[in-house]
Amino acid sequence: MSREAVVSLTRSLVEIPSHDDETAAGDFIARWLREETDATVRRDDAGNVIARRQPAATAATPTLALVGHHDVVPPADEQRDGDGNYHVDHRDGRLYGRGTADMKGALAAALLAFRDAEPAIELVFASFVGEEQGGIGAQSAIDEGFSPDTAVVTEGSTGYSAAGVTDVAIAHKGRRGSTLLASGTAGHASRPDDADNAVYRACDAVDIVRLLDAPETTVLGNKLSGSVAVTEIDGGSAWNVIPDQCTVTIDERTVPGERADLAAAESIAGVEWTVDQDLPPMACEDPAFADRVLAAADAVQPGEPQQVVKPHATDAGWLANAGTDCVVCGAAEPGEAHTATESVSIDVLERCYELYRRIATGEQLE
Repeated sequence: MSREAVVSLTRSLVEIPSHDDETAAGDFIARWLREETDATVRRDDAGNVIARRQPAATAATPTLALVGHHDVVPPADEQRDGDGNYHVDHRDGRLYGRGTADMKGALAAALLAFRDAEPAIELVFASFVGEEQGGIGAQSAIDEGFSPDTAVVTEGSTGYSAAGVTDVAIAHKGRRGSTLLASGTAGHASRPDDADNAVYRACDAVDIVRLLDAPETTVLGNKLSGSVAVTEIDGGSAWNVIPDQCTVTIDERTVPGERADLAAAESIAGVEWTVDQDLPPMACEDPAFADRVLAAADAVQPGEPQQVVKPHATDAGWLANAGTDCVVCGAAEPGEAHTATESVSIDVLERCYELYRRIATGEQLE
């Protein structure tokens, strides 16, 4: 594969707007796969693109998936041209534009590796919709039976152990967003004892949340610590009215197998706890697979990659929750995604292509 191939394909993907409608990007990916590979390609009802290639051997083999997503967050004004399309700049060895890092650059590398590999196992390519909306595409695919044995999710893992090094993330945190609703009895502020102040009840519940231990665990020798934080409080209607309702928003970063005991806040009279969003964490439970991906990463770069943990959720959490052993390995660096100056290193895209090709070919498989 030439350097120009990954640059050209990344450009083509990035230029397609996909923050509020992923259809055109999915059409492009499906068409490219049909024109460039011998894979069986399908679009599901959610808009996901899933392609499969079989090894030359006819015996049953494990399944490896290269997994990404083609939706992005809304672009900044400077990331769009006059026609509303996304703008891509190529300078200083990097591609700049919405989606270059998260994650159309790595998606291009995975597409090219999927095409060029001589698979020793059943090889799957999947590009999901709705990752930025909580993984709705991944959930839909799983509900319809998407269940590879192993997966390399091509979210960013570069620059965690050292600048410029593409590491292998063997775990990441999840996110549970929840709400405490404190209910009381309204009254006039001149007679506070005649009412039950919902704000006071909410504050008592917050005191319980503050004392909760954050969840933590260890995955393949790497410590992963979660967190619990109150992020919003909303209550009251006027300066002279005792409030009868108050809501508290909580952001919890979860770890595999552990959760904070937020239900303890319901020990306060009038307080109810509701989970609004629960993005699952991920932990690779196959150390041999994690080691093989690390060996491939080590073979394609001068630095010394490490097995690391990521601080935020990806579609790997949904896959791991459904039984797939996952790692996360991709070109994006911390702080690049979702910014007005989003960019990706072309050298690292080439590196990821070779890493994905090696894993797909089986050069690092037992």
